[in-house]
Amino acid sequence: MEEVKTPFLSLEHVTVRYLDKTLFNSLSWEVNKNEQWAVTGPSGSGKTALFHTILGKFNIINGTVRHHFYDAWKQQHTITDPYFTYRNLVQLVGHHHTFRNLSNTTTDFYYQQRFNSADADNSPVVSEYLGITEVPALLLPLKVAPLLGKRLIKLSNGETRRIMIARALLQQPQLLLLDNPYIGLDVQTRKDFTAMINEIISNGTTVLLATTPHEIPEHITHVLTLENGEITGRYTRSEFVQLPLPAVEEDILPLPQADRIAEMVKNHTETTFEHIVRMENIRVKYGENTILDDINWTVKTNEKWALLGHNGAGKSTLLSLINGDNPQAYANKLWLFDRRRGSGESIWDIKKKIGFVSPELHQYFSSRDNCLQVVCSGFSDIIGSTRPATPEQQATARTWLDILDIGAYAATPFKQVPESAQRLSLLARALVKHPPLLIFDEPCQGLDDQQKRHFKKVIEQLCHHMPVTLIYVTHYEEELPECVDKFLRLSGGKTI
Repeated sequence: MEEVKTPFLSLEHVTVRYLDKTLFNSLSWEVNKNEQWAVTGPSGSGKTALFHTILGKFNIINGTVRHHFYDAWKQQHTITDPYFTYRNLVQLVGHHHTFRNLSNTTTDFYYQQRFNSADADNSPVVSEYLGITEVPALLLPLKVAPLLGKRLIKLSNGETRRIMIARALLQQPQLLLLDNPYIGLDVQTRKDFTAMINEIISNGTTVLLATTPHEIPEHITHVLTLENGEITGRYTRSEFVQLPLPAVEEDILPLPQADRIAEMVKNHTETTFEHIVRMENIRVKYGENTILDDINWTVKTNEKWALLGHNGAGKSTLLSLINGDNPQAYANKLWLFDRRRGSGESIWDIKKKIGFVSPELHQYFSSRDNCLQVVCSGFSDIIGSTRPATPEQQATARTWLDILDIGAYAATPFKQVPESAQRLSLLARALVKHPPLLIFDEPCQGLDDQQKRHFKKVIEQLCHHMPVTLIYVTHYEEELPECVDKFLRLSGGKTI
C-alpha cells in the first residue's frame, strides 16, 4: 500500500519576476512532511531566488506558494499577534552575514575593523547577538558555548556560519533554508557541518539546503536540480547518488587575450623588489589569545604561493599584516616591498602595490554601484568607496573588463550580475594598478565547477603573461593554479 503523503510546502505554477527579469516561469514543486531537500545546480541557476520566493521576498505574478506547515501550525496554536504570518515560521541563513554593530547599523562596519582592537569593540559579542547567557538544548549540535564571549567581527567563517544558524534556530522555525552553508569552510569544518545539519533534521526541523552535488548530508532525503530557473530533475537521495557524474564540459567562457594583456603590461613601468614579504618571528595577540605565533616567511618577486590552513588557523590575520590593515604590524619584524614597516611608509604606499581579491569584499559595496565603479575603486584602494574616476582610469578599467570578457556588465549593478562576473570584476579591480603583488583570498567561493575551472585558467594566463607575485588562499587545493609551486600551511597560528 502506497504511503499517504502530507504536503508541507508547495509551489504551484509559480512565475516570478524581479527587476524586469523572469526568474521562474510556471515552476511547480512539492515538499511533503518528513522530506528534507537539497537544491543543486550551476551558479545562477536560481537556488537562492527559489529560497527568496518561498520566503515571500519576490513578486509572484502568477501561481501560488502554499505554506501547508503554517496552516497545520495554526490549528495547534493560538495566534494573538495580528502581524504573525508564515514568515515567522521560516528562517533563511545565507552565506553572507548581516551583523549589525552596537549602534545598530551595518554600514558602519569597514573591512579593516576586525583587526583593530578598539574599533572591533563596536561589534557585539555572540551572547548579545543571540540574546542568551546559557546554551539551550536545541543549540547543542552547533557547539556555540565557547563562542559566547567572542566579538562577532572576530569570528572565523565556520564560527560565523554556526552563529547565524543558531540565531535562526532560536526562532524555532518549522522550515530552515540554508543557502550554501559550506562556502568558505575547511575540510574538517565541512564534515562538522554535515553532522550538525543531520542532527538539526533529527530534532524535527525541516531543512531545504542549497548546495553543490558533492556536499549533501546523509539525512537529506530528496534532491531538486535547477538550471536557468527551470527544474531539471526531482530525485530521491538514493536515485541521485546513482546518477552518472556529468561529463566535464570544455570551458565555453573565453580566456583573456594574451596580446591585450601584453599591451597593458608594456605600458606600465615595473618596479622590482628583492623581497615582496619578509617576516621574522611574527607574533599577534588579542588579549590572552595568540593568533599568530613565531611566523617566519619570505616571499620573493614573481614567486607563486599557496597559503593553506583550517578555519581560524590565522590566514586572514597574516594577510592583514601584508595588506596594511593590521596595526600590530608595527610591533613586529615585517618588511614589505623591501621596506621595514614603521619606517615612514603609509598604509596607502603599501596598498597601491597590492591587488586584493576576496568574496568578502562583495559586502562593502552598495547596491547602487555598477561593475565599472567597483573596478575603478581599485585605484583609490578604499574598499567600498566608489569615488569618481578620471577618464584615463575609466578607460583602463574598461580595458580590463573587456580583457576578462565582462565588458557587457560595465553599467550593470555589481550585486545583480552572476557571481562569476562579480569575481572577475573584483579581479579587474585588483589588476587596474598593475600591482607587483596579487592576493587572492578564496576567490572561487560561490562559483560552480565550470566557473572555478575558468577562473583558474584566467589566473594561469595572467601569471604567464604578467610579472606578478601571487599569494593564493583556498580550502580546495584543486582550485590552485598550475603556476603555484610554493606552500605555507598554518595550524593554530603556527607554521607546519
